[in-house]
Amino acid sequence: MILLLDLDDTLLGNSSDSFMPAYVQALAQRMARFVEPEKMIKYLMLGTQQMMLNLQPDRTLAQAFDSVFYPGLGLQRADVQPVIDAFYAEDFPKLRPLTEFRPQAVELVEEALRRGYKVAIATNPLFPRTAILQRVSWAGLTLEKYLLALVPDFETFHFAKPTPHYYAEFLGRLGWPEEPLVMVGDNLEHDILPARRLGLPVFWTPNQPAAWSENGEPPPQGSLADILPWLDATPAEQLMPDLGSPQAMLAILRTTPAVLLNTCRGKQPSELAQRPAEGEWSPGEVLCHLRDVALEVFLPRLQRLIREDNPFLSGKDTDLWAEERRYCEQDGLQALQDFLHARLEQLDLLEKLTLDDWSRSARHAIFGPTRLHELVNITAGHDRLHIRQVYRAMGL
Repeated sequence: MILLLDLDDTLLGNSSDSFMPAYVQALAQRMARFVEPEKMIKYLMLGTQQMMLNLQPDRTLAQAFDSVFYPGLGLQRADVQPVIDAFYAEDFPKLRPLTEFRPQAVELVEEALRRGYKVAIATNPLFPRTAILQRVSWAGLTLEKYLLALVPDFETFHFAKPTPHYYAEFLGRLGWPEEPLVMVGDNLEHDILPARRLGLPVFWTPNQPAAWSENGEPPPQGSLADILPWLDATPAEQLMPDLGSPQAMLAILRTTPAVLLNTCRGKQPSELAQRPAEGEWSPGEVLCHLRDVALEVFLPRLQRLIREDNPFLSGKDTDLWAEERRYCEQDGLQALQDFLHARLEQLDLLEKLTLDDWSRSARHAIFGPTRLHELVNITAGHDRLHIRQVYRAMGL
């Protein structure tokens, strides 16, 4: 069982009405010798908006923010980084009194860990890691004391709430686990609805009684104390994600390169070429496989499905390519870049489809009669399979 727990106003009382203005004003004051506060606040908001809009799998949220913030201020990041570091070390901790410690949050996490559950902090990664870890500690959940499966940050994440891509990247960063899970959060727009759009089970914890006004069945709702009893009463099969909608598949396909880029960050091709055991692929070989299947199988197949009526699609044994093409001698990092470009080309085609297009038919040499929806679902499943393989090979 995996618990994805939102942080602000779920595990930690943190009203944006009081915290955010104080945060912004404190940062503006710290940077006042470089830029006028009004201008700093303007570009801070624009940079935050850029993060929330980012859909580039090869651009982190920090890079998206920097692309707007520093040019807008006419500054170089290196020139002001010591000042920003001092802000998060000296000024940011002073904002703690604006938050509320919730003992029931610690009780929930402790009991979940005692049961053997994996617990991850599914907060919106719009801050540097130091700011997020400070807020996690204000909730009483320090990494030194609690083994949390994942705490995201804007240095390493590429997608933000309220997109389903954030949740796809989050699960990818967990190695695409195949077990029951639930996303818990207080906010409909950022927590519940986008997680549902990916196909995740959810539990809604509004801070005050709230009526469900969205389409579809209302989610289970209650306090933090109600979560574990609800899990105990819910069959495990009802807590398995359903990732088969077009929206979910597109989110998975877009986030796969981002997950792999983060996993391979700082690695040398020689490191990626190390096989975990005799007869098993190295991470670099997996990346070469993903590249070639994307370029020579998935992309041409998609192009034919869109261009032709009920085309015949031949099958290919792509596993043989690893030895035939000497993947073990190739540069895995370059293969990842080539895979990224092929994937973006796929997505450019897929994201232009109408709902009816997802029912376009084909005849597959192995699967028989099929449709575009099924074939894209196979592609998304192929992504998840090989992310798991890379994680195993790297001992993650």
